[in-house]
Amino acid sequence: MLFYVNPTSGNDSAAGNQAAPFKTITRAIKQAKANDTIQLLPGTYSDATGEVFPISVPAGVTLLGNESNKGAGIQITGSGLYPSPTFANQAVTIQMSNNAQLRGVTVTNPAVRGTAVWVESTNPTIANNTLVNSKREGVFATGNANPVVLNNVVRQNSASGFTIVRNTKGEWRGNVCEQTGYGMAISDNAAPLIADNRILKNRIGMVLNRSCRPVLRTNVVETNTDEGISVTQEAFPDLGQTQDPGGNILRSNGEIDLANDTSAKLISVGNLINPRRVRGIVEFLANEVPPPIPGPPSEPDPTPEPTPPDPQPPTPNPDAGFSDTKGHWAEGFIKGLIEKKVISGYPDGTFKPGDSLTRAQFATMISNAFTLPEKQPATPFSDVPNNFWAKEYIRKANQMGFIAGFPDGTFRPNQFLTRVQAIVALVGGLGLTGGTLDLLGIYRDRAQIPPYGTDKVATATQKRMVVDYPDVQQLEPMREITRAEVSALVYQALVTLNQAPAITSPYIVSPDLPSYLFTDIANHWAADFIQALATMNLIRGFEDGTFRPDLTMTRAQYATLIANAYNPPAKREAIAFVDVPSDFWAKPYIEKAYRGGFISGFPDGTFKPNENVLRLQILLSLASGLGLPAANSNVLNVYDDKDSIVAAGQPAVAATTQQQIVVNYPNVRLLNPNRNATRAEVTAMVYQGLVQAGKAGAINSPYIVKP
Repeated sequence: MLFYVNPTSGNDSAAGNQAAPFKTITRAIKQAKANDTIQLLPGTYSDATGEVFPISVPAGVTLLGNESNKGAGIQITGSGLYPSPTFANQAVTIQMSNNAQLRGVTVTNPAVRGTAVWVESTNPTIANNTLVNSKREGVFATGNANPVVLNNVVRQNSASGFTIVRNTKGEWRGNVCEQTGYGMAISDNAAPLIADNRILKNRIGMVLNRSCRPVLRTNVVETNTDEGISVTQEAFPDLGQTQDPGGNILRSNGEIDLANDTSAKLISVGNLINPRRVRGIVEFLANEVPPPIPGPPSEPDPTPEPTPPDPQPPTPNPDAGFSDTKGHWAEGFIKGLIEKKVISGYPDGTFKPGDSLTRAQFATMISNAFTLPEKQPATPFSDVPNNFWAKEYIRKANQMGFIAGFPDGTFRPNQFLTRVQAIVALVGGLGLTGGTLDLLGIYRDRAQIPPYGTDKVATATQKRMVVDYPDVQQLEPMREITRAEVSALVYQALVTLNQAPAITSPYIVSPDLPSYLFTDIANHWAADFIQALATMNLIRGFEDGTFRPDLTMTRAQYATLIANAYNPPAKREAIAFVDVPSDFWAKPYIEKAYRGGFISGFPDGTFKPNENVLRLQILLSLASGLGLPAANSNVLNVYDDKDSIVAAGQPAVAATTQQQIVVNYPNVRLLNPNRNATRAEVTAMVYQGLVQAGKAGAINSPYIVKP
């Protein structure tokens, strides 16, 4: 649904349509639901016009101004108290929920230490806005935030343009940060992708500290008065790799362009940085990615590595199967290519599906799989002699436009191929198009996709060519591709060309369904809760693509979920549980959840990490950690089995019931407090706790207990 708001002529008693717009954003937000858009008409939105700050954009709702002029004439000015779970009370203008969008507006927070847009453990889109004159920063991202921040102008904010902290990831692309203290301030364990931004005329362009690990690509950092990029403490930015050059330009900054004040050596690959304007230890490496050339697509040039002896071509195997592929995740793809005589096995009856693939072997597979017109004359590679076993395959694949050589005239046939190189080669050689960069949001590690591969990976994703095992959300673009993986990729390319029948696999990345849709939750009562937490990167399934919602959950697993979901500030000192050794996998999560007041141990000093968590324990935990207010005990009358609730637990059950945190399936009137909680039940109640804390949008479920 589309709502209209006009701060000059609107009326909050009106219908909210174009002919009779609302007066305030605050009123429109009360009406809006997921997938609705609130269209803002020109004017100033402030306390004086009736706005109540902070404005919280609900989950899935778009707040839209005019993207073409980045919100000129659509001014939102104001500030309100936002109780941040990670930073206590904050002065905020706009707070973004999951999948919310802010587009084409101008935002200013005039309050002391005021922030224009706050992102706390959510994944919104913030695009084509002007964030100006706030007393602290334009955007503050914290917790487990995973936003997409695109093409904004962030100017004259007192502290910084963007502050990116805690465990934030996400993408900052195409923004202009200027005339502020720090253009970008990145800290804690944040690991965002920072690409294609212009950072200029600030005091310091970028400040990186603590243990942050940002990926910096094709940014311009110039004319900042003190330093271009300042790296301190244990920060370690990715400034390019030999197969993925940084492409950053650092120049004309006042004192120095790159200051490495850490004890670690930074590696700069493919950046424009004057070594004389660098402080600290920085090693400059060249990259060997060939420059773009007219004509057929060329394959990116990987870094030379010591190569193994030339492998002999696999010997054809007359059997349709191999001893090491029966039951393998890629068995169907491999059999399909065998039937088409695209691949073969080894004399010992194996296929070696987990082995890496060389460039020569890839050329052989491509030549067997596709017959296309020649796009270019054959290149005489200096390291492919006439008697080399794969010479004709390399020639054919090269002439069809699938693969190219290196600037020094070599082909390097025994060098291993990466996953992104295989995708780029196939998409380019086949001349496939389509797919938008938005599709890359499917991949949690999309920041690792090198710039030369983004369009091709998006196209391959749209065509359902990409196959990711064991996790469809992990592309692992820079890892060496295996024989099984390239078999799946080539087979899916044949499916795209209608030259092979489609097969079913849970590892085919589908752009048509959420990538977090586990194979065993369709029609499950908790599917919406599970999907919602998955989008926030708070839960994961198993290697076979399942979530197993009806399995039980241990206390250690629950503590891990709590620590990730709420990232609670410390309320008390940690204690050493006698049965949680220092090397126990969940020790840091148990400590964090304990310090935050969500969990406790037992009188004998144990935590019992491997014991199943009970439903009552979940409610005790959430009531304590969230600091829920006491509720009247009469609320317990909604449960037919209220007598089974121990006296000590009744206040917590009443409080969580009052706040609509309790989820009961299949009978909403049966609490079953002393039963082991399932993964689905834990997920549902933890999500409801996030709703109560204002960190997630409401889900409509008949199993939420509503007193």
